[in-house]
Amino acid sequence: MAMPGSATTWLWFGFIGMTLGTGYFLIQSRKARTDQQKLFVVTTLIPAIAAVSYFALITGYGVISMPISGYGTVDIYWGRYVDWLLTTPLLLLDLTLIAKAERKTIYKLLGADLVMILGGLAGTMAPPDAPVRIAWWSLSTAAFIVLLYYLLGALSRRAADYSSQTGSLFDTLRNLTLAVWSLYPLVWIAGTTSGFGLITFGVETALYTSLDLVAKIGFGTILFAHQDALVQTVQATTRDEV
Repeated sequence: MAMPGSATTWLWFGFIGMTLGTGYFLIQSRKARTDQQKLFVVTTLIPAIAAVSYFALITGYGVISMPISGYGTVDIYWGRYVDWLLTTPLLLLDLTLIAKAERKTIYKLLGADLVMILGGLAGTMAPPDAPVRIAWWSLSTAAFIVLLYYLLGALSRRAADYSSQTGSLFDTLRNLTLAVWSLYPLVWIAGTTSGFGLITFGVETALYTSLDLVAKIGFGTILFAHQDALVQTVQATTRDEV
């Protein structure tokens, strides 16, 4: 499926950025200690998955036209949602590895994240003028608020139990994640592919691409730049909650 020129340009920008980020993270991960390997493998997978998603969108394989009874067809950019469905749990996993979160907390985070992404996807499949589309958006946003609760609460307290450097790194990455993720629902509700069409498709694509790059490449760059803050905090497995 052909896309507007400006949207395609931004998709290429995203693909190149994610590819370069993956290469940089691969090089940096070779310098990591053994106890940090799991964390950095996860971090490297994030832009790698995103690069594949962007290429799928560029080539038209990441979008389908879905018929909706009584409305016509709606373009579903499923490649974008597959990206988020795979990479957002990995970003959360990075944060839980830094904080050495307990398994029950991890499961709650991943469950809320799943509802957040699938709620957004379900909303795009509804007729643009149907109230159910806003209902799905509201459900997705509510799940994000649950993520806020755990990231600002249980995980922050757990990270603070370790060194001040670890706590500071966790706070920086958490704040970056929450700040960027809080903008996605705004783009969704304003966009042409899911919301009220307040912005053009090109602007929507530019905003999603910019947010993706900051959320993934920005996150990983900060993490790799502060490896010393992870001394004796990153383990390959997490402990069960009592």
